[in-house]
Amino acid sequence: MRAITQRSLGGPSVLESVELERPEPMVTEVLVRVHAASVNPVDTYVRAGMMPLLGRPPFVLGWDVSGVVEAVAPGVNRFRVGDEVYGMPAFPRAAGAYAEYVTAPARQLSRKPAGLSHAEAAALPLAGLTAWQGLVDGAGLQAGQRVLVHGAGGGVGHLAVQIAKARGAEVYATAGADKHDFLRELGADHLIDHRTTDFTAGLTDLDVVLDPIGGDVADRSLTVLREGGALVTLVQSSDREFAERVAAAGLRFVPTVVEPDHVGLEALTELVEAGLLRPHVEQELPLAEAAKAHELIEGRRTKGKIVLTV
Repeated sequence: MRAITQRSLGGPSVLESVELERPEPMVTEVLVRVHAASVNPVDTYVRAGMMPLLGRPPFVLGWDVSGVVEAVAPGVNRFRVGDEVYGMPAFPRAAGAYAEYVTAPARQLSRKPAGLSHAEAAALPLAGLTAWQGLVDGAGLQAGQRVLVHGAGGGVGHLAVQIAKARGAEVYATAGADKHDFLRELGADHLIDHRTTDFTAGLTDLDVVLDPIGGDVADRSLTVLREGGALVTLVQSSDREFAERVAAAGLRFVPTVVEPDHVGLEALTELVEAGLLRPHVEQELPLAEAAKAHELIEGRRTKGKIVLTV
């Protein structure tokens, strides 16, 4: 099978197309013929050695996948050959989604939403589950609450806006002005241009802040939350000193590290099929152009997601 691998850590140019042996599913796993795999910031961090989840190269990057079940191992009752499925198997261990085939535990996949293309479905799992697990499972976001989503134009952010609106929340969003029309269409109620405006000015008593940025943004976010409000952090989950400061301020610390979850995927599917959630794919590229996809992601100007098609 074709796959994208790397023999060293470094920039996007280390990614190369190779031929590898097709994997075989173990008990309780399925073999998926990949139609699309999306690219996430974590992929670029692992590639560069900033986040050594997969050890030393060679390895095959990628977690988000959408495709068709090609083979079913003993113990699998959820799927049959020919079923369209999607998910983010194995995270944070290797899933090898930048390839023509992947194997995955059946309970880490869900049936692909009928209304999405494979490219759109591949764009949803990691970013969508991150938003869902942070806002819903972690913060317990309820109708009528006020939530601030930082980096709202990105992969996690644009899905978080839609999930929050679907939960009946009032949504504040920070993003560059060039993404404001896009975010209004997704349902954001209040837009803040982070390049020109201090989001803390006049903003108080929020119930939830979702922060994928950290540092000074996280520190200042504490000042806009009501007592007992929740700071959902995607980047400072293991920062004990920060967690203590959040608690000392009378706030809830909600560290969020995404995990495979077919129940969460099914919740996202329900929102998609109800017309309340749709991942935005800014660009589709062939698998062989994975390096270009990484360059686009690292440019930090992407609206939504970049997807590799196989």
